Amino acid sequence: MRKRSILIAISFAGATIAALPVAAQTVYSGDGHLLLSPSQLTWKDAPAVEPGAKIDVIEGPLDQAVPFTFRLSLPANAKIAPHVHPAFERVTVLSGTFHFAQGDTYDLSRTQALGPGGVAVMPACTPMFGYTIEATVIQLHGIGPWGIKYLNPADDPRKK
Repeated sequence: MRKRSILIAISFAGATIAALPVAAQTVYSGDGHLLLSPSQLTWKDAPAVEPGAKIDVIEGPLDQAVPFTFRLSLPANAKIAPHVHPAFERVTVLSGTFHFAQGDTYDLSRTQALGPGGVAVMPACTPMFGYTIEATVIQLHGIGPWGIKYLNPADDPRKK
């Protein structure tokens, strides 16, 4: 099963990473300390996630087998359809509320509301979905490569 999960992850990582923007600043590579205030973040559109979503890659790059850290700013009423990632993903809610659930069917009744300080850890290749009611900022980290693949290709906002 692990070998199959790794093969699945590798098969779509390259295609999904190509659509993710890279921050304008030099992404941190582990040399010395990195200290940033929120005003120093460089937000870019995140079309792979949701219209109006923004991303700032703090540590990466996302397409390599190295530690990654990035923030997603999600607008109010964002819907993230069922999807999988090729790597373990750890999410911390920084502001707002992120409604999240595991599963391959978008079912609002199954979600748990995670407010500031809330944490979710999802294994690689495990279906998940979420939504916001208010503007929400989450921070994600793990070891790449990272990417996103929607279970139903028609749900992929890059194709709309």
